[in-house]
Amino acid sequence: MTGAGGIPRGPARRAALLAALMMSLAAPAAAQDAGAPDAGAQEGAAPPGPTRTTIPAPAPPAEEVVAGLSQDDVAITTSFNGSQILIYGAIKRQTPIPQGSDLGVIVTVEGPSQPVTVRRKDRRAGIWINAAQLQIGAAPDFYVVATSAPLDQLLSDESDTQYRISPALAVRSFAGPVDIPDATAFTEALLRLRTEQGRYRVDEGTVRIVEQTLFRADVTLPSNLIEGTYKARILLVRGGRVVDVHRAPIEVRKVGLELWLYRLALEKPFWYGLMSLAIAMAAGWAASTAFRALRRK
Repeated sequence: MTGAGGIPRGPARRAALLAALMMSLAAPAAAQDAGAPDAGAQEGAAPPGPTRTTIPAPAPPAEEVVAGLSQDDVAITTSFNGSQILIYGAIKRQTPIPQGSDLGVIVTVEGPSQPVTVRRKDRRAGIWINAAQLQIGAAPDFYVVATSAPLDQLLSDESDTQYRISPALAVRSFAGPVDIPDATAFTEALLRLRTEQGRYRVDEGTVRIVEQTLFRADVTLPSNLIEGTYKARILLVRGGRVVDVHRAPIEVRKVGLELWLYRLALEKPFWYGLMSLAIAMAAGWAASTAFRALRRK
């Protein structure tokens, strides 16, 4: 039975409304299921891992230094009067010899660095006194530069500053605040004094190069070396720029009687002083006896 407009009445109408309601509820659920990913595929798939970025390895230089030392340790004994180290090597290349610029080799040997206090003396009222002082953070006790040509022709100022090759650049910064207006004069005085003592040197033209491939340098170490690890550097230079650097350590140690006396003075100063006094008395007695014997003759 239908009413006006063909709308069913009674039980037929209620059945039609219920069917329409069920269809309206089922349509969004079906649309949601259709847009969702497959549950089985989602559970079976592995979770995505972290993204890896591969950094390419730096390309090797066109020219590399392969070097060696005649000795990598120096023994300080009671008769030690200096030593000489031969530094030799070759240039390893993957390409032909570059043209347009000459090959240069610089060898540096640097001793242990220590803080240094530089004092300036002034004469006041006829007496020399310490008027001012400056503490330098670190300065090598020994420093030598050997080159195959004049240093200012081999190396640019930028490379010299970057690698600290010149003796003036080997001295590190000042320690603490600087209250002195002419601080540069103190570092110049330190360089001058150690150069006069032979502890700082620039040996230009002492590195020999054969056919732009082989090289050798003879580095002389003085007799007043201190213990520690010395650093040797071999720098390959082209066109004023450092192409490659090779580093090697040199160990300097006291051995034998020199080491025994050194440790005795530090660890047992009382017995060291007593032994020194006994040696002095024995030497004086022996000299006196010898002179008396000579006078009798």
